[in-house]
Amino acid sequence: MAIEVLLVDDDVDLAMMLRTLLRGQDFQIRSESRGEDGVRSCQENPPDVVILDLLMPEMDGWQVCERIRSFSDVPILILSALGAPGSVARALDAGADDYLIKPVHASLLASRLRTLVRRRSLAPRYQAA
Repeated sequence: MAIEVLLVDDDVDLAMMLRTLLRGQDFQIRSESRGEDGVRSCQENPPDVVILDLLMPEMDGWQVCERIRSFSDVPILILSALGAPGSVARALDAGADDYLIKPVHASLLASRLRTLVRRRSLAPRYQAA
């Protein structure tokens, strides 16, 4: 069964490239180019994992991450050109589960996505009493 990926990134060329690179590796990728649309898409049709860029207009990736975390425990992988430790720490503090710096090799990205999905499926689900 294919892993459903929601890509939230304003770079349309990157979305097309990721679809091509991950096509043969059992991933289904849908994309949103605006942060607000990514949040809505995640609510309405929850994916198995989210790939999120940080630098987007209107609602940036940190805000998107925080909004998604307010209603979901879906794994979030940040894929960004920003490599400064402060940017990474801020993303992880906002709720991201992993962080990769662009450009990234397709095999590493695919492996990290599978790992995040596998960890989520093995994690115990806690419910408030």
